[in-house]
Amino acid sequence: MMFRSKIKWVALGGLVLSFLSLLVHMFLANTSVELVQYSVMTRFIEDLNIDVVGKQSVRSKKLWKKVKSLEVLQPYANPRSKYPVPVEQSNGFIYAKIFGEFEKIRSSICDLVAISRLLNATLVIPEIQESTSSKGISSEFKSFSYLYNEEQFITSLNNDVIIVKNLPTKLKEARKRKEFPTFKPKKSASPDYYIKELLPELKKSKVIGLVVMDGGCLQPILSSKFVEYQRLRCRVAFHALHFRPEILSLAHLIVQRLRASGQPYLAYHPGLVRDSLAYQGCAELFQDIHTELIQYRRAQMIKQKIFRDDVSVDSFIRKVNGSCPLMPEEVGLLLRAMGYPPTTRIYLAGSETFGGQRVMIPLRAMYTNLVDRSNLCHKHELNTLLGKETPIPSNSLNSIPKKTIKDSTQEWNKAGPRPRPLPPPPDRPIYQHEKEGWYGWIAEKDSEPDPSPIDLRDTAHRLLWDALDYVVSVESDAFFPGFHNDGSGSPDFSSLVMGHRLYEMASARTYRPDRKFLANLFNTTQDHLYFPKRSWTLAARKHLNDSLAEEGLERQLLHSKPMSFLSHPIPECSCTISKKPGKNTCPKWIEDSFTKSRLQESENEQPDDDEVDEEEMNSENESKVNDSPSLEEDVEMDPDD
Repeated sequence: MMFRSKIKWVALGGLVLSFLSLLVHMFLANTSVELVQYSVMTRFIEDLNIDVVGKQSVRSKKLWKKVKSLEVLQPYANPRSKYPVPVEQSNGFIYAKIFGEFEKIRSSICDLVAISRLLNATLVIPEIQESTSSKGISSEFKSFSYLYNEEQFITSLNNDVIIVKNLPTKLKEARKRKEFPTFKPKKSASPDYYIKELLPELKKSKVIGLVVMDGGCLQPILSSKFVEYQRLRCRVAFHALHFRPEILSLAHLIVQRLRASGQPYLAYHPGLVRDSLAYQGCAELFQDIHTELIQYRRAQMIKQKIFRDDVSVDSFIRKVNGSCPLMPEEVGLLLRAMGYPPTTRIYLAGSETFGGQRVMIPLRAMYTNLVDRSNLCHKHELNTLLGKETPIPSNSLNSIPKKTIKDSTQEWNKAGPRPRPLPPPPDRPIYQHEKEGWYGWIAEKDSEPDPSPIDLRDTAHRLLWDALDYVVSVESDAFFPGFHNDGSGSPDFSSLVMGHRLYEMASARTYRPDRKFLANLFNTTQDHLYFPKRSWTLAARKHLNDSLAEEGLERQLLHSKPMSFLSHPIPECSCTISKKPGKNTCPKWIEDSFTKSRLQESENEQPDDDEVDEEEMNSENESKVNDSPSLEEDVEMDPDD
């Protein structure tokens, strides 16, 4: 009897332990993903250039140093001539709808403020259509407030333009009845167009509407008499347009995690966006389904008369001309040529990387610390930006019409005696996971389907991811664009980041590569990409170092500024530290602040004894290469050597 009771207790204990073990396993299964994310988020591969006390080598330090020749450029967007405060009795109200991606929205808002000032109008906070067209997004954040801080926007521009959140009630009702005229200005619209065409209409009806679709509604380069409107654009972009607090706090948290243990990081934006690739005809740089998607979009753009060209073009000729992006593999090779070690922390910016993870494989193999927002943030941290959203029923099941299944079943049953060949079995539903992602339509249809509710919501979410990446890119220690000045005529993400960095801290390391030069340089070492000759490495290094300073700025002035003023906001929005007084000399308070910051930096810096020796060695090496007769006569060199 005693023996049986012991067995019962042992069996009961075993059941309890089994139950506890099951609970532990379930808990670990639910939290394992977050635990893995946390380890990736807070720890990077140890930098081999850091010794025990955490001191960087001289060579590594030089890769993050400021550009001394640009330190004299300081941000200064304040009015410098007679600039009256706006009066309450304006000519009327301007309301606007903005269509497009993140960079188009940002550029368009700056143009709208400048136009409101030009017409002495009261601006109603613009409506961002990419967020309002998505159903079920959080009611906490609507339209403009989905991205930006409304209160900051209004108060920062008090001395420039009167801004209100909504039209007065009577005018709002009249707008619903479509009683006010609406205009669709072009991106190249001049100030004269607004003064001659729109101002009379504004005075007459007291309210006009604008629909902005091209990434702007005022020409980027204005005559000298409108220079104060250019500075107003800078005040809007760099001082008034603050992201809402949730976005800023998470972006600064990402920067903090990237700089853990005092390490710098480089931000890289590939610029692989389907529309830009289709516009330039870069389809052949990709494979399989991605080539077809680019070609389909290109044909669509030609049909819509966005540009005139043949659908099928030689992508490799376009690349040699500098019209196509630097691919991630090429960027990795250039960073190796510059001397960035394999453990360099690289932040991958951009909400869309066309081609997916496949195109990133070579770069990730060269630089294992390549991360993006999904590596550095928990899922719940990203979800806090979205707020409370209404769930959308997922179309995970594309049901076949019942008639088709019934007919197939009848055909199957009436097929006759076996072993006669049977017709195909009744169609079964197709599950979403059996398709090749979002581009599965191209294997089934000849035309692209209309965006589903989930697609529209994803488009709205991309605005938030771009906002996060914008802050992280602007604050990075170095920035490398893959496809700036894409030639589409609209502002692009990389160019806006480069312009912001140029305004805020011109001496920060911002690479401005010439894609045409680099494409030809890559062609000279096609068979030895990973082990190029020494002369190739030094030629690439020299080009990229030159692009950091005056040479890169001149190229940016010629190619970027005609497309977007915000990509190159100097000299209008900057001043120069100079001993000789001049037209663009900084005021004394800026000079004093600059001198104070220089003193603090010099106190914190610890000079290295080997720095002079290394610089002398580098100059000797470069002089030897310049004396060499040709590229082909050099021996091969490992860029990490």
